[in-house]
Amino acid sequence: MSSTATPVAQSAPVPASAGVESASETAPPGTAGPATAAGPGTTPSETAGSGSPGRQAATDYADYRLVPARHPWRWVGTAVVALGVAGIAWSLATNPRWEWGVVAQWFTAQSIVNGLLETLKLTAISGALGFILGFILALMRLSASPLLVSVSWTFSWIFRSTPLLVQMLLWYNLGYLYEKISLGIPFTDVRFFEAQTTTLISQFAAAVLGLTLNQAAYSAEIIRGGILSVDQGQLEAATALGIPAWRRSTRIVLPQAMRAILPTAFNEVIGLVKGTSIVYVLAYSELFYTVQVIYNRTQQVLPLLLVATLWYVVITSVLSVFQYYIERHYSKGAVRTLPLTPLQKARKFLTTHAPAPRETTQERGTR
Repeated sequence: MSSTATPVAQSAPVPASAGVESASETAPPGTAGPATAAGPGTTPSETAGSGSPGRQAATDYADYRLVPARHPWRWVGTAVVALGVAGIAWSLATNPRWEWGVVAQWFTAQSIVNGLLETLKLTAISGALGFILGFILALMRLSASPLLVSVSWTFSWIFRSTPLLVQMLLWYNLGYLYEKISLGIPFTDVRFFEAQTTTLISQFAAAVLGLTLNQAAYSAEIIRGGILSVDQGQLEAATALGIPAWRRSTRIVLPQAMRAILPTAFNEVIGLVKGTSIVYVLAYSELFYTVQVIYNRTQQVLPLLLVATLWYVVITSVLSVFQYYIERHYSKGAVRTLPLTPLQKARKFLTTHAPAPRETTQERGTR
């Protein structure tokens, strides 16, 4: 008997749905198709080997155990940093040369508190005047007038190019250059006000003048950069809607520019707090000069320097808290949900980790 091989025609793979439909159509009456072959209590894993064409069983992940990712080097780095912090803390606590008793004695002394108040006064006055003048200079720099642009650029160039110490000494010795300061109509003999320069430029006035002008030069660039960070298309759209220029500036540009201005502006204010220490060259009794006077008399240099350091840390920490809440206020248009404040985070932690209240006997009986 001879046998001949008949070629089998290759056909395209049948889709899963088509295979299921054809199988159900060709199944004899009274028998279940592949889709209904498994009973109601059959799991997908039991039907995996049924051999139904084009059908794959779904994998059940309910019994899988979640294994967290391991970060061994993170723990190594944490341990190294923890050892370093512990070593520094141990050195601060055990080294008697820090003289923490002297620090505690002078920390709230009346002379130190008076010097601290003078530092805060210099910071508040110079910071406020510096940012007001800086805002004016920034608008001048962005104007279409070549003269205003040139004056603003020259001001920032000069005061950012000279050290603050030099500026302070220059303003304090202004009486050598000009004996009198007068206010009147230029190029005429009309004078509305006139006084001796040495009378007007006192130690406090020279300190405020030097700090204000130096701060204004940096503030002008910070504010100008924040204004330029706002998309120009928003101004064009507001102009097309007929919104007045003043409302465009105060309601559209400024709120968005504040998000870019605030971080750098607060850095400048914190730098201004520490920059007031340079006023000691004028023998003005701010915090650092007061500390110098005391340790020159008592020869307790390091403890008193630590007193000044701690007070500067306290001031900058309070300013950082204000910075956080102000930046959070102006971030309303940039994020969908505002980040939780530290107080809100603490409340959330306490509510989620608080132990459940125990059920009393009376409540258990009535249930």
